[in-house]
Amino acid sequence: MVKKVAVIVRDRQHEALRMSVGLTLEDNAVSVFVMDKKLPSDDNTDLNVETLGDMDAKIFSNSPENKFEQMTTEEIACALTEYDVVIPY
Repeated sequence: MVKKVAVIVRDRQHEALRMSVGLTLEDNAVSVFVMDKKLPSDDNTDLNVETLGDMDAKIFSNSPENKFEQMTTEEIACALTEYDVVIPY
């Protein structure tokens, strides 16, 4: 059974993205929510973001500094109620 998994990215951004990629391997429907600040642009981050895209994971952000689909904090809070599992980082 496919589970809907949300990962909230705050402080440990590299670890959260790496773990999100791993969650896609179990055939989960993964969504990543990058909160409040810009993701660093480096090789590890770029590779993980690209891999998430290849694995059909959705990436959202409430920070206009990020190039991902934009959602307000309130919209993200409402969206999280639709997930089976929410993992904060």
